[in-house]
Amino acid sequence: MLSVIVLTFNEEKHIGACLEAVRAFADELLVFDSQSTDRTVEIARAAGARVETRAFDNYASQRNAALQAARGEWIFFIDADERADAAVAAEIRSEIARAVETDSAVALFWIPRRNFIFGKWIQHTGWSPDYQPRILRKGRAGFDTARPVHELVVTEGEVRYLKNPLTHFNYETLAQFRAKQKRYTKFEAEMMARQGVRPRWRSFLSMPVREFMRRFFSLQGYRDGVYGLGLSLLMAYYAFWRQVWAREIWDKQEPK
Repeated sequence: MLSVIVLTFNEEKHIGACLEAVRAFADELLVFDSQSTDRTVEIARAAGARVETRAFDNYASQRNAALQAARGEWIFFIDADERADAAVAAEIRSEIARAVETDSAVALFWIPRRNFIFGKWIQHTGWSPDYQPRILRKGRAGFDTARPVHELVVTEGEVRYLKNPLTHFNYETLAQFRAKQKRYTKFEAEMMARQGVRPRWRSFLSMPVREFMRRFFSLQGYRDGVYGLGLSLLMAYYAFWRQVWAREIWDKQEPK
């Protein structure tokens, strides 16, 4: 049995199309909602999904809770702004069936994503092929709560990679990009503090420069043209703020 899970918060714009795309190959549709204030829950129920609600604390804990609530042995996590086409559906079903038939120890499948940012397919700059750990075998894989953002999956079994990509309508506007990156960056700063990493003053300059060089040159952001340049600069900007916010946490913890 395959459960498809969508984590949501105020996703009325995307949830209907997302569920429609996975309905044909899902044995269970589960929308795991973080107390949305728009029509997300209403639309999800109208589409035939089971809806569970849980207050959001972090991404890893939210995914683990959803994993436990699912009824299937296999779980496919898809975001509301992602779409799975027929090729993705066929490959997921085929690979799961092969794993079951051969009594394989497969615990996790990674799947690539084709990211559209500001309306353009970003083929470099760190957003392609953008593999994500999304198809899990219940009881053999879960999310590491020490990584509250950009989740890490801990597995007891074999890991495989799929070929057909999800389409991800990632960021449509600059305001949306900034809001999400601010949230991610604050989570990352908190994680740094918990791990005992205290930013040095020189890192306020070195980390943004390193991030820009990595995105624009090592990850070939220049091949995405002005989009690659802009995204590399934006990610360098948030690398700077990650150091600032992590340092602020340290300063608050120090005895006066």
